Amino acid sequence: MGGVTVEPVIRVLIVDDDPLVRSALQLMLGGQPDLEVIGEAPDGRAGVQAAREQQPDVVLMDIRMPQLNGLEATRLLHSEPDPPRVIVLTTFDADEHVLGALAAGADGFVLKDTPPQEIVTAIRRVAAGDPMLSPSVTATLIRQVRTGGEDRTSDARRRLDALTDREREVAVAVGRGLSNAEIAGELYLSVPTVKAHVSRLFDKLQVTNRVQIAICVHDAGLV
Repeated sequence: MGGVTVEPVIRVLIVDDDPLVRSALQLMLGGQPDLEVIGEAPDGRAGVQAAREQQPDVVLMDIRMPQLNGLEATRLLHSEPDPPRVIVLTTFDADEHVLGALAAGADGFVLKDTPPQEIVTAIRRVAAGDPMLSPSVTATLIRQVRTGGEDRTSDARRRLDALTDREREVAVAVGRGLSNAEIAGELYLSVPTVKAHVSRLFDKLQVTNRVQIAICVHDAGLV
């Protein structure tokens, strides 16, 4: 007899110091059959402890919180042997911690006023190992670090010159905020092939994450 395929449930932990935000996220995610909110925490320190105890797949992490901010909490979680995926929640009101969160190991960024379905999509994508960098978030990050004028432009173009035509196409797609699956569909490639190209971009461009690829592409004027 054939069995019924059951989709795995994504376990989510909410870490935010605003009880209204936590309640809204609980309500929004609670109606999704493939998502389960397993807990919540009011600050980064409690969030790290909850993550260690409850082993979530994805943590929704606010940045500015008492006790321990989301940046340091993300860094601590990322140092664990089997860390959860972390999606940073932010208002992007000139938040100087955002770039630091990338270095700390954040897998995605979501604006707090993002439509509910897009937040759900972000959780699913990040849980599947596909970093979530929406175009608006990428653009904001780029505006925060865009200094140096012509020097940055020439440096970015020099680094991109080392890429093959296909690698450059993938880099531009990353700069537009596309996921690996979206890049695969647009460039008629398999997802594993896209992942291989992105991995090579990390080496060739001497970067450690997708936002840095996007910054390079934007600095070069390709997006």
